[in-house]
Amino acid sequence: MTKTTVPKTYEVRTYGCQMNVHDSERLSGLLEDAGYVAAPAKTEKPADVVVFNTCAVRENADNRLYGTLGHIASIKRENPGMQIAVGGCLAQKDRDTITKRAPYVDVVFGTHNIGSLPALLDRARVQEESQVEILESLEVFPSTLPTKRESAFAAWVSISVGCNNTCTFCIVPSLRGKEKDRRPGEILAEIEALVAEGVVEVTLLGQNVNSYGVEFGDKYAFGKLLRACGEIEGLERVRFTSPHPAAFSDDVIAAMAETPNVMPQLHMPLQSGSDRVLKAMRRSYRKDRYLGIIDRVRVAMPDAAITTDIIIGFPGETEEDFLETMDVVRQARFTSAYTFQYSPRPGTPAATYDEQLPKAVVQDRYDRLVALVNQIAWDENQALVGSTVELLVADGRGGKKDEATHRLTGRARDNRLVHFARPEGIDVRPGDMVTTVVTTAAPHHLMADGQPLAVRRTRAGDAWEVRNAAPAPVGVGLGMPSVGAPAPLPVTDGPACAC
Repeated sequence: MTKTTVPKTYEVRTYGCQMNVHDSERLSGLLEDAGYVAAPAKTEKPADVVVFNTCAVRENADNRLYGTLGHIASIKRENPGMQIAVGGCLAQKDRDTITKRAPYVDVVFGTHNIGSLPALLDRARVQEESQVEILESLEVFPSTLPTKRESAFAAWVSISVGCNNTCTFCIVPSLRGKEKDRRPGEILAEIEALVAEGVVEVTLLGQNVNSYGVEFGDKYAFGKLLRACGEIEGLERVRFTSPHPAAFSDDVIAAMAETPNVMPQLHMPLQSGSDRVLKAMRRSYRKDRYLGIIDRVRVAMPDAAITTDIIIGFPGETEEDFLETMDVVRQARFTSAYTFQYSPRPGTPAATYDEQLPKAVVQDRYDRLVALVNQIAWDENQALVGSTVELLVADGRGGKKDEATHRLTGRARDNRLVHFARPEGIDVRPGDMVTTVVTTAAPHHLMADGQPLAVRRTRAGDAWEVRNAAPAPVGVGLGMPSVGAPAPLPVTDGPACAC
């Protein structure tokens, strides 16, 4: 009688930015290639392997991780054979400190060797001791690894990893290394493979996505890549994140405006509106350059939605510096902004600066900034009431009240979140396109409560339907995986890794 082997289950928990989310897709793909299966979402039995893909950008990242590890340690004690792995930026930074503070962790791996995870788990199991493996540089570009993407209609596509900048507040370059660029042909081949499987939207990823080409000496490479994406039949939406203002060229603006499937949306970190603070941050631009880029983008694409990142309370920031930031926010009129209170990170120059600000001062400025950002966002959204929008229907995770209100959720071309009325008598699937009219605005979303004007069934909707009609396959292709999409950020403070 043949004995059936039950495959081990896994769970990947993601902390941080879009780069980590995409890395988690690769970790899932690697584990499934090695014979593991995803643990059921609703079950009392814990996964056999729990992987934490960590972030080191925010000060509370360490406390959050070790607090969670402490909780899961008690679960591990009750489940012999369970394994815990910690990877990502915090693992790259803390290394064997993790196993000293949490000796029940089985595997620690860094940002440069995520492909080693299955082998490290096997080694830890056989040797019955923790395995810590951290590499100092990237040996294989991660897009060559197996990947399990989360949805059938949208995908992250990495075009570069690492960062050549030296911002005084940022620990990312020391953890992700110097910038390494993929060749254009490899990127376009991956996108074409994704489109062939039903993907209609891709987001190009890089720490400084618009400096793409620096490694092979082509300063126009990013604009060329955007234009080449415009030639891919069936690719309806192209986005990218996050560009650096210092490298943002008029050629990229022209490529955005001239390429129909590049969306009228730009996320460009500001960090501060004070030239004095920008200099202390070692940001290689000033506020006039930043505002000039926004002005030129809006001339080329009047309907563009522009979002940003802002840090409040950088060491030595004065009330005058803060008010300059508020003034830039008023001029820029951001659709939204990820706002952060500065937190010192060990290993960064800014952590050693004098004039670290009192928490009460930082909190007050933060509250004032958030109020201004929300008011501007609401004003900008209210101006869209009555306008017609085309939405890419989301997979049901976009609105907490959608089921109760019988609404669906989608993203407009400018990436605004829109909750819309379900069409009567028409089955609308995630990945389909809906055209509707905005009826109400809120600071962080729009609503369209009238019946949609049109519904367009798409190949993406077909792919979603196929994927959800059958069990997901175990294992995926190398770098050109089975249907793809960006997963939601399970635990995130926003795109804090963006430069």
